[in-house]
Amino acid sequence: MSTNEVNEQVLEAGNRSGEVFALLTEAAKHWPERAAVTYQGSTQTWRETLLRCRAQASVFAQSGIERGDRVAYLGFNSNVCFEGYFAPSAIGAIFVPLNFRLAIGELIECLDDCSPRILLCEPAFYSQAVALFKACASVEHVFVTGDPAEFDATSANGVEIDGAVQPLPSGMRSLERCIAETVAANAFVDLQPSSFDETLILFYTGGTTGRSKGVMLSNKNFLCNTTGSVPLYKMQDGWCFLIVGPLFHIAAGARIFSCAVLGGHAIVLPKFDVPDVLESIANYRINSATLVPTMFQMLIDHPLFPSADLSSMQMVASGAAPMPMALQHRVIEAFSGINLYQTYGMTEAAPIVTSLDSQYHVVSGPGSEKLGSVGRPAPHVQLRIIDEHGADLPTGQTGEVLARGDNIMTGYWNLPEQTAVALRDGWYYTGDAGYLDDDGFLFLEGRVKDMIVSGGENIYPIEIENVLSSHPAVHQCAVIGIPHETWGEAVHAIILLEDSESKPPTERELITYCRERIASYKCPVSVSFRSEAMPLSPINKILKTELRKPFWEGRSSALV
Repeated sequence: MSTNEVNEQVLEAGNRSGEVFALLTEAAKHWPERAAVTYQGSTQTWRETLLRCRAQASVFAQSGIERGDRVAYLGFNSNVCFEGYFAPSAIGAIFVPLNFRLAIGELIECLDDCSPRILLCEPAFYSQAVALFKACASVEHVFVTGDPAEFDATSANGVEIDGAVQPLPSGMRSLERCIAETVAANAFVDLQPSSFDETLILFYTGGTTGRSKGVMLSNKNFLCNTTGSVPLYKMQDGWCFLIVGPLFHIAAGARIFSCAVLGGHAIVLPKFDVPDVLESIANYRINSATLVPTMFQMLIDHPLFPSADLSSMQMVASGAAPMPMALQHRVIEAFSGINLYQTYGMTEAAPIVTSLDSQYHVVSGPGSEKLGSVGRPAPHVQLRIIDEHGADLPTGQTGEVLARGDNIMTGYWNLPEQTAVALRDGWYYTGDAGYLDDDGFLFLEGRVKDMIVSGGENIYPIEIENVLSSHPAVHQCAVIGIPHETWGEAVHAIILLEDSESKPPTERELITYCRERIASYKCPVSVSFRSEAMPLSPINKILKTELRKPFWEGRSSALV
């Protein structure tokens, strides 16, 4: 059987049954002894992964978990988090991977919102788990991952919380011990996987503009995205995938299903670290990775990168945030010979909306004019560009991007009003601004809410950021609107300079640099320089909301 035939058979099994869990069972059937997941030097096969997921589902069911209940996970990337994409769904439960970077108050807010009955917790987050167990009435059981001996030692000695040693609550148990006991006793429950339209995973968005929203994604959403993304990126049977982005974010998580469809091998790193990434690529002969622009920049800037062995790499995708043009040129040169894809998507779209094919990642010649775009819609997605009145705009005109397809979320958890605003007449209103060219390529101009209205002119920051990023002295930049008594808003650039610059450019020089390249009304009227790193979200997007605050403090602005 050919690679394409196997992929189609596995995908059809998922579509036929309506279950993502079928992707796991089919992978274990077709490739039982293939490596499935490697985490911290330990590798498990697809057969072992299925067995562990069945055991976890049985442990959850025997703990009282019923269809539709939530199972939350607090911790770094791990094999258990990988398994969480399958195990709860085997009994119709919903997986909720939590952002471990949130403050305890924010975590409590998330748990109070989704009311999980089970919390899975890594040992590094003992104190947070204890606090959540005490504060959140819905949490009935806490299962601690990792070595049972470490759990036993902590249970005996307690954990330090707020400077005082406290015992672990009696409701906390070792997940690995429970799995082993279930397997040894053959105490598996009958599986009743979540159906086609039922919610599979609940992702909480970053909450950079207020309370985090829980995005409900169904089996249908993930099967649609997986069916589309595997051929879109020309993924191959048995590929080795690097999972390094946080698995509480869908950009990394969606690759788990691609891996299952292909009988691939996932190398799961706890978090992004340049030496670890480069070592893993070389040692495990990684074929594919998905990175965000800041990760690309950190890799290329690292002294280990020039000597790194990337010979196994066949495909690298960029997503989660727009990549400045200057960085794109550097990435094309640094990853020469590797298929590069730039993806536009969001959690609500599970996540792919458009993709720029590798053939357009060229700096000159045919196709180079498309490099500033995010590509064409994925085969399973339809796009529209509308004005503020909801009317469709012709090619070349900027408006709000709307998307439609079976990949689009079912809604926001417990937020019917916000769901109604985002989902209208079968279309998802992305909040992003952009335009389509005559060939159907989408060019983004930024968030609709990031648009700067200065003297009646609509100005989108990305164009200005691309110009500033091309200046040799600029390491990173962000363009925002700040208050102006006459124009309403004025364009302001915030700059982080390259360390090597002996004679840094002045504010006037950078403004002049922009004026030579774009219309004067778009250019910054002021520039400020930062010495500290830009504030970043958990997925390494620059937090413009934080950058705006000092300028808009005490004023009314919907942008802050």
